[in-house]
Amino acid sequence: MIHFRNVRFQNLLSTGNVWTEIQLDRSPNTLIIGENGAGKSTVLDALCFGLFGKPFRKINKPQLVNSVNQKGALIEVEFKIGSIDYKVVRGIKPGKFEIYINDKLMDQTASVRDYQEHLEKNILKLNYNSFTQIVILGSSTFVPFMQLPTHQRREIIEDLLDIKIFTAMNVLLKEKLQTNKSNLKDIKMFIDLEEEKLNVHKQYINDIKTKNKERIKTIKSEIDKSESSIARLELSIDKSNEKVRELQVTIEDENDTRSKLKSIQDIESKFEDKVKKLKREISFYENNDNCPTCDQVIDEEHKCNHIDNGKNKIAEIDDALEKLEVELRKNNERLNDIFQVNKHINTILEKVTDENNQVSSLNRYIRKLNEDVKTETEQGGDLKEENKKIEDIQKLIADYESDKEEKIHEKELLDVAADLLKDKGIKTQIVRQYIPIMNKLVNKYLAAMEFFVNFELNENFEEIIKSRHRDEFSYSSFSEGEKMRIDLALLLTWRSIAKMKNSTNTNLLILDEVFDASLDVSGCDEFLKLLNELGKDTNVFVISHRGDILQDKFRSVIRFEKHKNFSRISS
Repeated sequence: MIHFRNVRFQNLLSTGNVWTEIQLDRSPNTLIIGENGAGKSTVLDALCFGLFGKPFRKINKPQLVNSVNQKGALIEVEFKIGSIDYKVVRGIKPGKFEIYINDKLMDQTASVRDYQEHLEKNILKLNYNSFTQIVILGSSTFVPFMQLPTHQRREIIEDLLDIKIFTAMNVLLKEKLQTNKSNLKDIKMFIDLEEEKLNVHKQYINDIKTKNKERIKTIKSEIDKSESSIARLELSIDKSNEKVRELQVTIEDENDTRSKLKSIQDIESKFEDKVKKLKREISFYENNDNCPTCDQVIDEEHKCNHIDNGKNKIAEIDDALEKLEVELRKNNERLNDIFQVNKHINTILEKVTDENNQVSSLNRYIRKLNEDVKTETEQGGDLKEENKKIEDIQKLIADYESDKEEKIHEKELLDVAADLLKDKGIKTQIVRQYIPIMNKLVNKYLAAMEFFVNFELNENFEEIIKSRHRDEFSYSSFSEGEKMRIDLALLLTWRSIAKMKNSTNTNLLILDEVFDASLDVSGCDEFLKLLNELGKDTNVFVISHRGDILQDKFRSVIRFEKHKNFSRISS
């Protein structure tokens, strides 16, 4: 059970920078009175804004701040659940939102939205809508149930019984049904389209079976000729390459021959240099009698020995040169033979290159012919690709048929769900269980207010009202006072049902101006008796303009007044 203890606020609406505090559990029943604009209903806005972040009345958040001070709006709500004390603090300008558990500030690492969700789901276990149906009943938002059209009556009952989820599910289900219908339509369209394509391809195959065969035969014949030419050329190329290999064997000594030739030429050059040197020496001794260095006379015998030795050496070198010349000619002749063989090899290789070019050209020609065959096949000769297309289309149609079966099965399930979720389905079954309870409670409260009629709501939430004499009436047949009794009986019934269904139990009930309409003195007395019978754990607050009539009927009275343009509780 939520036991509300205290609410205090400042700089909220017409209240000033001084705390306005109301102890919520000090008296079983409390009357809140004051002139219009004195700030009586600010209590409702303070409670709702403090707990849920939005006021009870339709007031924009910036307008909640006192227009004179323009800042520092602050609300504190204290309550107890079991053995745990809670305090919720919320402010505007500056913004503030704090939850204290046993005077210890709760961790605020989560976002404000998560913080609020934790407060509603894990602590209060009720939301704004439930709170304003069970704890606060205000005339500013309360429209008598019997004055609502049928569909709005249904919405209220669904909300009280927590079965609006089925309405939301029904909306989603309708979207799913629409999607399913659209998907089925698309699948059928795709099947028709693919079947039409299948027929076109089959007809195309029948048409092309008799065409282009001769053209393909001619092209293939040309390919065969080209392939024969390639085979002939490749044979010739192989023979030529074999001949080249044979010739290359005969000139394997080319490098050795060139090396020998170079060696001979080097030796020959050295011998020629030696001969020149010897000839210079002979010439020296033949032309000089004295040494040019020391100017001494050269001995004749010495001269003759040098000249003879030089000439003998020249003769020996000339013999050697003749032998070298023979080797030189021999190697040059061999190189010439090698040159001729290389020339022959190059001629053969040129032929091979030309034949390879012919082979390449023929291969390109064959590729072109094969492309022509492929083109002709696609156009009518070869049906393999067309058959593949037909297989693909048939597989696609089979897949669509499978999808179609799945969607039909899905539609069957959705139709069953739709039957369950429509107004005559699950919701009706739930409502049907609660209708007798509702009617029993309504008649109990009507009898307590000494209004003895038999009031019943049917499953369509249409009223059947009978008098003691079994005369049938409608809601509009009654006087305003009698209507008010019915409205209040329904209002208390909804509170009881909501508490029963939502497991929402609280000590607090606030009624805003419900006595200020058509309820006569007798009706007020009877309704007050009902309020007094709600239980010892209930603290009822009634906000009213009729303080003169009601003041002596409440144990506690709180009077609001305006003082220097600020609302306050008068002492």
